[in-house]
Amino acid sequence: MFDKDRIEEIERKRKEWEEGTLKKSLERFGLKESPTKFYTPTDLRDFDFLDKVGFPGEYPFTAAEYPSLVPELRVRGGVSSLLVRASSYSGYGTAEDTRDYYNYMRSAYGRRGGPNIAFDLPTQCGYDSDSTMARGEVGKTGVSVDTLRDFELLYEAFVGDHDLDKIASNFTINAPCNVILAMYFTLAEKRGIPLDKLRGTPQNDILKEFAARGTYVFPPKPSMRMVRDTITYCTEHVLSMNPISICGYHIREAGATPVQMVGFTLSNAIAYVQLGIDAGLDVDTFMRRFTFLVWSTGMDFFKEIARARAGRRIWAKIMKERFGAKNPRSWMLRGAGGMGIPTHTLTAQRPLNNIARCVVTGIGNAMSGAPPFGGVPYDEPMGLGHSLEAQQLSLDAGRIMQFEAKLADVIDPFAGSYYVESLTDEAEEQIWGIINKIDAMGGAVDAIEKGYMQREIARSAYQYQKEVETGERVIVGVNRFTGEQELEVLTSRLVEHPYDPKKRAEAEEKQLKSLAQVKKERDDGQVQATLRRLREEAKDEGGNLIPPIMEAVKAYATIGEICNVLREVFGEYEAYNVTA
Repeated sequence: MFDKDRIEEIERKRKEWEEGTLKKSLERFGLKESPTKFYTPTDLRDFDFLDKVGFPGEYPFTAAEYPSLVPELRVRGGVSSLLVRASSYSGYGTAEDTRDYYNYMRSAYGRRGGPNIAFDLPTQCGYDSDSTMARGEVGKTGVSVDTLRDFELLYEAFVGDHDLDKIASNFTINAPCNVILAMYFTLAEKRGIPLDKLRGTPQNDILKEFAARGTYVFPPKPSMRMVRDTITYCTEHVLSMNPISICGYHIREAGATPVQMVGFTLSNAIAYVQLGIDAGLDVDTFMRRFTFLVWSTGMDFFKEIARARAGRRIWAKIMKERFGAKNPRSWMLRGAGGMGIPTHTLTAQRPLNNIARCVVTGIGNAMSGAPPFGGVPYDEPMGLGHSLEAQQLSLDAGRIMQFEAKLADVIDPFAGSYYVESLTDEAEEQIWGIINKIDAMGGAVDAIEKGYMQREIARSAYQYQKEVETGERVIVGVNRFTGEQELEVLTSRLVEHPYDPKKRAEAEEKQLKSLAQVKKERDDGQVQATLRRLREEAKDEGGNLIPPIMEAVKAYATIGEICNVLREVFGEYEAYNVTA
């Protein structure tokens, strides 16, 4: 970048500056060292632009996944004045409640496209609403789904111009993912829609559930077999369906540091890619449908930008050099975006401050080679029942950054920055250290079975909270600037939310009645026959379980009945004790 003589001159000038101008300035304020830093070309020696950054949409994808931001802006609703989904991530009470919500959002606000469905905890953990394990949780954190009948009711909101072949559906579900997909596939068949016309994305990232979130059912190895079945079935029959969305978000939300989040997520991704290869699939055939859920981020602006850039660069190297992928699309950290959704940085105290936090993140997203966005609604820490006003502010924040500030007019503006490139190299080195350590353990599954990821996340979460409580890490309005003279700025909801959270108390009773009715009307002999076949198929590790699960779903077997059969064969996972 500079010749040797010029580097030496810069180093000499820097020393003169430190001992002269800088020192005098610090002495005026009684400081011995500067709280801020200044970077020069000496901090970025041997910088090769093509090797380190390259062009947007080309290897090593440091700058961005795409050559233009237009595709991502369309996905995020930036170019269009409307969101492409029927609603934001949502799910409420019973299937009828959520169906009515989607219909309301379409008629009142012109929302179009498919749903992004949140499921309640019993559904996520493979329990029926009438299970003792589900008591008090039915319909609470998402929609309750027991049988195909619930899917039929929910998708009454998507017919005609919004039928399954014209929308994409997202399912935030992991352990029972194949049961939910079987319901979707069966619903499509009942409507006469070929499976190869379906589009959508289940989360299906079970490894991060073991490491961070906790909605697992079966032990890691049989759980990975279930993921393999999704990959192989979709590759053969549902070509436009993304079989997985590999998620760094929940790992970060559980307390992982930025580099841990990337290192653990990419190690998990390596395990999923190996699943497809071991199943006999060509890596360039199935990787084109792998997606990554946007990273979760903190407020350390420049380091988060560097981490996003390093993550894209590392994944490109992994796919090209480790797995030998030939198609450049396979090298992309597809769908990962830049900095991501800062939910764990938002606070219940002074919730309107969350707007500023989300805008900072949106700017960082633009600076890291991805589109600006307004983040989650400012009252998201309150739960899924966020207000429509908050949704509007979030959407408008992204529009302001795009259309007024014009942050989408340039990709990766910090490319070549002495500071950010140095941070990117530093983040890359740290992330590779984590990946190499997990490789040495035998891979992500072994690292999880040994409790490594769980311990590291718990340790980082403890350290973070300790810093907040001691005041070392400042959270405005929480542990600093909380005196009597400070104002608690609040807002009231002017637009009534279409789903009243009070209805959640009624949801369990309604769902139990609905489930009882389904059990009364179905053919129990047929249900038991399909469950027996599923049990036998599950014992054959080489078989794909989606076809027998679809048979059970068609007979209106419940998600709990299906998962209980698999529990009998696979066993249940017992959480690793991170304090051990």
